[in-house]
Amino acid sequence: MCVIEPTPVIETRRLVLRAPGMSDLERLAALANDADIARMTLRMPHPYAVTDAEAFLHNVQVQDPRRSATFLIEHEDLGPVGVIGLFEDGDPMPETGYWIGRPFWGRGFATEALEGALVWASRQWKRRALVAGHFADNPASGRVLEKAGFLYTGETRRAFSRSRNAMTDTRRMVWLA
Repeated sequence: MCVIEPTPVIETRRLVLRAPGMSDLERLAALANDADIARMTLRMPHPYAVTDAEAFLHNVQVQDPRRSATFLIEHEDLGPVGVIGLFEDGDPMPETGYWIGRPFWGRGFATEALEGALVWASRQWKRRALVAGHFADNPASGRVLEKAGFLYTGETRRAFSRSRNAMTDTRRMVWLA
């Protein structure tokens, strides 16, 4: 039987992926309170207040580590830059999702964090496949997923985006260990 540590730490070349804590509350709220970030996610509200960050932290603290893992993405010099999560949802395989704060876009942090999380998922979480999706109007996220080894399935799903308050086309991808 595989024992999953409740707050794993993953280290990559420039990043540490760790459990978010109350000390990250203000930074999370500040980074996440960006309409251009929220509109590319399903669950994130906009505006994103400190109370939203508190609710997020509470949900992370009570998640089942056998079914979900949520990491704060922290740069060695810049501090927290985003969040990445892996979770079991309605699909047969766990799903991953992530966001990076606007000041840190275009620096490869999402790809590096995703690659680190995938290694952890296969070695420690014992997952052999994960799925992900990106909105059809967010090709940059698709490139991140491709760089990390995800392949398009050919499926597009309609899903409700909380910040857009609308159904949105989501292009589905899969990663196989």
